[in-house]
Amino acid sequence: MNLDYNMLVAAQRALLLLILGFSCVMAVEMFTDREVHGFVGEEMTLRCTFKSSVPISPGLSVKWLYELPDGGPKESIFYYSSKEYPVENGHFKNRIFWAGDVAKGDASISIKNLTLKDNGTFSCHVINPPDWHGSPGLLVLTVTERAPSFQLSVVAFLAILVFIPSAIVVTLLLVRMGRKFRIIGGSSKPHYKKSAVEDSESSNAMSNQKSGLSEKMYHCCASCLQDSDDEQETEAEDYERARLASDSHVK
Repeated sequence: MNLDYNMLVAAQRALLLLILGFSCVMAVEMFTDREVHGFVGEEMTLRCTFKSSVPISPGLSVKWLYELPDGGPKESIFYYSSKEYPVENGHFKNRIFWAGDVAKGDASISIKNLTLKDNGTFSCHVINPPDWHGSPGLLVLTVTERAPSFQLSVVAFLAILVFIPSAIVVTLLLVRMGRKFRIIGGSSKPHYKKSAVEDSESSNAMSNQKSGLSEKMYHCCASCLQDSDDEQETEAEDYERARLASDSHVK
């Protein structure tokens, strides 16, 4: 009687160990980043991959939970089973989307328009029957404001590329024109202080130039007057001849 009882206890223990061993083998492994960092207003992908000891079954499901930084109850924010089931209310409404592919062992999700209230711990749970067991992947998200930075738009960058060469060309043209008309740079000859002798010679040369110019103007005017007198005499002679010819015809 005692022998039968001992054999029964041994069989139960063996069965229990077998079940426990089978459960340990038949488990889903989930992998996530421990910490990720995002910025307000941007999009962040929460990555979760998994491995299962059996092929993907139709009953596979993915569940994401969210917990506040200071703890508290966990909130279900996303569920997937053949198709996605995003939450219809709460803080994450219309902001969480499926970004995974179960055929490749990917159970990731994306959060759009991040806010400071999204800070907290996210957990990824995957079940692939008969793999019912497995530790969820935990991920801590930290959202902050992005530091202001100088960003050039494409239009501004192109405007700068066009403006700078144009400004250089215009400046060079103005400088050349200024030198040509002696607006910039003054005379092309170098300036130096003249001696007394050079000043005297320069003054005499200018006086001679003025005298020569005056003499030329005098001769020119005299020539014009002489031509005018000759023309008047010629006209008088022509008039006298015409008068005499008229008188002879009358007689």
